[in-house]
Amino acid sequence: MPERLPMWKKWMYALGQLGWSLTSFAVGNTLVYFYMPPEGVQIPQFIQRGAVFFGLTIVGLVLGTSRLFDAVTDPLVATLSDRSTMKLGRRRGFLAISVLPFAVLSFLPFFPPSQNYTVNTIWLFATVIAFYWFMTMYVTPFFAWMSELGHDPNERLLLSTLISVTWAIGYVVGTQIYLFQTLLENAGLTPVRAFQIVTATYGVIGFFLMLLPVIFIDENRYCEKHTVNEGGLEAIVNAFKERNFLVFVLQDLLYWVGLTGISLGLVYYVTVLLKLPKEQASTVQLMMFLLSFLFYVPINVLARKIGKKKLLMVGFIVFSADFAFTALLGRLPLSPQVQSYIVAVLSSIPLAIFGILPNAMVADIAEAHGRETGNYKAAVFFGARTFMQKMGQTVAGLIYPSIFILGRNEINEFGLRLSAIISLIFMVLGYVLLLFYNEAKILKVLANELTGSRD
Repeated sequence: MPERLPMWKKWMYALGQLGWSLTSFAVGNTLVYFYMPPEGVQIPQFIQRGAVFFGLTIVGLVLGTSRLFDAVTDPLVATLSDRSTMKLGRRRGFLAISVLPFAVLSFLPFFPPSQNYTVNTIWLFATVIAFYWFMTMYVTPFFAWMSELGHDPNERLLLSTLISVTWAIGYVVGTQIYLFQTLLENAGLTPVRAFQIVTATYGVIGFFLMLLPVIFIDENRYCEKHTVNEGGLEAIVNAFKERNFLVFVLQDLLYWVGLTGISLGLVYYVTVLLKLPKEQASTVQLMMFLLSFLFYVPINVLARKIGKKKLLMVGFIVFSADFAFTALLGRLPLSPQVQSYIVAVLSSIPLAIFGILPNAMVADIAEAHGRETGNYKAAVFFGARTFMQKMGQTVAGLIYPSIFILGRNEINEFGLRLSAIISLIFMVLGYVLLLFYNEAKILKVLANELTGSRD
């Protein structure tokens, strides 16, 4: 029997999440800002701005293409990881190979090499696509590892909570990118150089944090050796045939479309709708995640008492209210600062819920499926989940920049309000889909297996 992971090593695992959360922030959230800056931000034009192809922007095409590539490669990396025979382990080995290029490519997209728009466009496509390949090589095995390092539902919930905490910390630090940029500008740097220094610093710090689980967790000691008796494509197809998993990933897809759209637009909601400086966007995001920490313990307690499904449904309801409020920003009888703080408070509860529970739910689904079929393919389940998640981000990255400029050739109030309403609709649809998720069946399989192992 494999040993249980000591608590301090659980934290080493979770710090790997902090590393990749920080490393991935700039590419995932600020490409639109850097290449299509809001009015008043003095970043020169490196690529063609505005619509270039059927109403789509170059940045939107980069985000959409790279995320589509990222989504397609998730199942490939998952099956490779499940079948890996590397001495370091089938998860740990992938993390070790990918960590350095992942970190370096996290800031290269923000260093356009030329004054020529075509050259910079090619550079942007190439570096962002390469970034997502190495991100997948790290992240998909990392999540699959959680299913194997956690030996029962409660331990998996704990690991999911820890990595949610460290992901949020990484994201919070990431959101301060505009503040750090301003501080460096005040020290005499240009906006471009200041932004580039911050992104490079994130990549370096993230590199060392992502190394920690590779260094300190011996996979062969803490994970049971499992086998997969299905072909790569067969394993993926059978994962989607699992009804509960299919329901889960479809609602997850809708969630990520809506959330990514709101995330891409936040700096514009603050600067365009509320007429506040860009630094306020960092303040709002910081408040969101600091407040979300207050709900981590209650969510763990409630998840054990009433189930993860019901809490996710609550998250959809609160996010729907939040996005409805966002659509009205600037038109309410409240000061702009107060309106921005209300958005932060409303967001904090569902961010905590969706930060903790989905990974634990996928881990439970994967473990229950393995016990029923004998095929332990956690990476395939997490890879399939991230495939759908990234398809959602792909759709959002492709369409939301165009929605932001709808009606004009620049980001405008109408497009921003419409984007918030569209995100609200996705949250409502996600809630409806989750009604068909049968959590009781999964927990029954896990409970029966645990009872049998004690007899």
